[in-house]
Amino acid sequence: MPVKNYLSLAIIAIAITLSAHAQSNLSWLADPLTMSDGSKVATTKQWQKRRKELLQFFTTEMYGQQPARPANMTFKVFETNKNALGGLATRKQVTVYFNGKTDGPQMDILIYLPNKVKKPGLILQLGFNGNQTLSNDTAVRLSTSWVANSKTAINNKANEASRGKNPNRDVEMILNRGYGFATIYCGDIDPDFDDGFKNGVHALYPELQGRSDNFTTIGAWAWGLSRALDYMQTDKDIDAKKVAVFGFSRLGKAALWAGATDERFAMVLSNESGAGGVRIFRRGKGEDIKHLCTSFPHWFDANFRKYMGRDTVLPFDQHLVISLIAPRPIAIGSAEGDLYSDPEGEFLGGVYASPVYKLFGLEGLPTTKWPGVNEPVSGQIQYHIRPGNHNILTYDWQQYLNFMDKHFK
Repeated sequence: MPVKNYLSLAIIAIAITLSAHAQSNLSWLADPLTMSDGSKVATTKQWQKRRKELLQFFTTEMYGQQPARPANMTFKVFETNKNALGGLATRKQVTVYFNGKTDGPQMDILIYLPNKVKKPGLILQLGFNGNQTLSNDTAVRLSTSWVANSKTAINNKANEASRGKNPNRDVEMILNRGYGFATIYCGDIDPDFDDGFKNGVHALYPELQGRSDNFTTIGAWAWGLSRALDYMQTDKDIDAKKVAVFGFSRLGKAALWAGATDERFAMVLSNESGAGGVRIFRRGKGEDIKHLCTSFPHWFDANFRKYMGRDTVLPFDQHLVISLIAPRPIAIGSAEGDLYSDPEGEFLGGVYASPVYKLFGLEGLPTTKWPGVNEPVSGQIQYHIRPGNHNILTYDWQQYLNFMDKHFK
């Protein structure tokens, strides 16, 4: 046999071995319907006990503790325009003062509500680099929080040139579909760099630092999303029972955890959240725990560092976090070229969370076979994969809006 054929056979054999190893890893995934004492969950009432157990585990081992809603928190609607975006929407800008003090930690919520719909549900997201980057709308307040230096930020302060630099050109599509859209700059809650948890909302809770389950940046972002929902429950123009929490990339990790910890969110939309989001670690593909903990030590708690180098033998995995959303709907989006997020691993996160939905008499993902590009599959869990790389595109928003129509209308 020619040497080339031997090499081809060897490559095939290695691929089969690696595939078998990956499947072996997945066969040992923790069962979401088995309690830590080995007893089985057979009813939705028993699931509540298991849910509490899982929440405590991930709070302790990964995402960190969170404080309760601040007793002195206040809201101020500082701007309203009923003729925004050419009359399509009403724009509101709201400041949340976390400790009730105007010189204390605070965040701005930018909200657009469709004028043609009375009391709509909406998509709530965290964004990058300031609310002003969403569009060229000069009425949007320029962020005064820390932002990474760039051509549009000097000395970590955003300038006018940053307007529209991270545009969401699909906001009008969202509004025309009958939903509102709200965004918060993640850096208002906690700037995305490791400063020892001294700035942002962490400054209010020093007692939650210096411990192995410390209050983290991902945890703070998720907590901030819940505080935005607190405001929305006071706004008569918003249907707060139909708020879908959305996140892309690292902010998708925060949106997932917000949905897991706060059952008031009616839906979770996760776009390419990857490692620490919806992706299964045990596959050993894409970003690993060591990279998460060394490049972004502020994202997760100190306990999580003990799992560095143990991705493929973890006693837990992210399907358990997804299961905490049940029975509420969750949509997962991937991109074909986003290998660092491991698209198939993101799909499998939904597959292995599906038994919890079945417990509620609902269909999770309707298939265990990874679907093709541009072939979305949708049960109470939805999954799509599109061509392209790490980004949020019009096609993604279309899938999420279709999912919202399915469950909200």
